[in-house]
Amino acid sequence: MKYINTDRNEPGGPDRVGVLITNLGTPDAPEKKSLRRYLKQFLSDPRVVEIPRLLWWFILNLVILNIRPSRSAAAYKTVWTERGSPLMFHTRDQAEHLRQALGERFGDQVIVDFAMRYGSPSFADVIDRMMAEGVTRLLVLPLYPQYSCATTGSTFDAVAEEFTRRRSVPSLRFVSRYYDHADYIGAMALSIRAFQREHGTADKLVFSYHGTPQRYCDQGDPYYCECIHTSQLIAELLDLPEDSYMTTFQSRFGREAWLQPYTDETLKSLPGKGVKSVQIVCPGFSADCLETIEEIGEENREYFMEAGGESYQYIPCLNSEPEHIAVLAQIAEEELQGWVLKRLE
Repeated sequence: MKYINTDRNEPGGPDRVGVLITNLGTPDAPEKKSLRRYLKQFLSDPRVVEIPRLLWWFILNLVILNIRPSRSAAAYKTVWTERGSPLMFHTRDQAEHLRQALGERFGDQVIVDFAMRYGSPSFADVIDRMMAEGVTRLLVLPLYPQYSCATTGSTFDAVAEEFTRRRSVPSLRFVSRYYDHADYIGAMALSIRAFQREHGTADKLVFSYHGTPQRYCDQGDPYYCECIHTSQLIAELLDLPEDSYMTTFQSRFGREAWLQPYTDETLKSLPGKGVKSVQIVCPGFSADCLETIEEIGEENREYFMEAGGESYQYIPCLNSEPEHIAVLAQIAEEELQGWVLKRLE
């Protein structure tokens, strides 16, 4: 199967399409200095923390950044590898495999790269590189299946801000969500089935998503509803009874109410309700990272086992598994098909 570019090339150079996958970001090293720099950028984003700026400046700079970097550095050291941060190398692998997959479909018309919302590689550096390689049309694919103002919305802000500083702006497409995409749901179900074929099933399958403040949902953020919908679609494909699975929310920060039920409190309570074995999966994370490896894989395991649980198993993220790359390639092709390419039989 071949593809041809049907659009007129820009004068004086190549006319290429860029596919930019993005994720949240990671510190450069599991050290206090790197964590302080990373956390300052992350927690200064008004999409992430919606508190009056002056008040938050004092809390962030006088309290949080003097306490949390050391604690976070210690946690990151437990997941750091020879390849560095798990989120970094998984995202790099995803970009490389997606580059290969789209190269087979589109040839050298399509350039694939990745950037992090916070930390490096930055949007500015990667977009510079892509534009220098002749990109005149850009597809941005944030690796967040469910939309949240704090993740996907913040990514959109950063991309838009980046182009306010440029003389030349490419044509732009932006994938805001894919929580109910049939291929994504199928890949998640396939991953769970494969794990259970090897390890058996548990009393309860727990879908754990990163939490957000409850007031974000109250003010119209669709994230909660999309998470619930994702769980239901996966459960339906797996033909799970309603009482065999549940959805929870992890990683809450601060004292205000976040989306509930909370993952940690739920796992502490389940053994007392007769649930002695659980399997937990995180469909909102496209790659394993601190929040899945350490928080879910270790910290919450301790909560469950200390409460009387007997078996606790974490099902890894899709990472750069072939089924996941096929999902990302399909989403990208659906966006690109009507934009620049025509299929030749």
